[in-house]
Amino acid sequence: MFRTILSMAAILLALAAAGPASAGPLVDVAVVDRDSGQWLPQYPHRRDTWVAGRPGHRYAVRLTNTSGQRVLVVLSVDGVNAITGQTADPGQAGYVLGPWESAEITGWRKSLSDVAQFVFTDLGDSYAARTGRPDNVGVIGVAVFEEARPRHYHYPPSPPPIARGGEDGRRQQNERSATAPAATDAIAEKSLGRQSIGTGHGQREWSPVGQTGFVRATRSPSQITQLRYDAHHRLVALGVIPHRYRHFRFHDRPDAFPGGFVADPPGGYR
Repeated sequence: MFRTILSMAAILLALAAAGPASAGPLVDVAVVDRDSGQWLPQYPHRRDTWVAGRPGHRYAVRLTNTSGQRVLVVLSVDGVNAITGQTADPGQAGYVLGPWESAEITGWRKSLSDVAQFVFTDLGDSYAARTGRPDNVGVIGVAVFEEARPRHYHYPPSPPPIARGGEDGRRQQNERSATAPAATDAIAEKSLGRQSIGTGHGQREWSPVGQTGFVRATRSPSQITQLRYDAHHRLVALGVIPHRYRHFRFHDRPDAFPGGFVADPPGGYR
């Protein structure tokens, strides 16, 4: 009887230890403001998680593999695959992260050697809106796949390699052509009513990657994570970021007795 109790206690302790690890995401997602160097705080609000972007600032999406195996991360920005420029789908190409590896994705993939920087910009100037796809501006998402048959690899330092889309992915035409139709004024105005900023197609920068093979363990992703973003004032207006008490401190109000003596006005006596 005593051995049985000990065995049951050992099982419960093992389950308790494994619980938090299994409950966490395979890949942590964060947004880094590259101009300020700060990680943008995440604000849970109802069923969404938000970050506040500053127009004109470049940013990076930081991906961290929290597991001891390789994973494939399909990255979507404003509903557009950040590698191929296609309307995003989990079956498409993505970045492969080695065990415990982190990488910062700094822009739209233009080739194996460079990207066009992610930059917060007016919605009408966002890459998605300029290519006629404004409906999903304001969201960054990842679809994460585990590997079917993990093998031992020699992992080069980041940035991560790219895996092509699986056979089960949708075969969509590449929509990143410069001649893609622009959004109509009506669509743009409708979008501006609910979203103030998007992600622009910034300057080119060097960001080399390689290519690698990856066999997905399942057709459906093991994890889908979305981060919504908008300008700070919009998030305050939506109630995502609460008004701070410091905005209403007493010294922000007029004071009848601020102290001191009467100073000469600019320009002296008149």
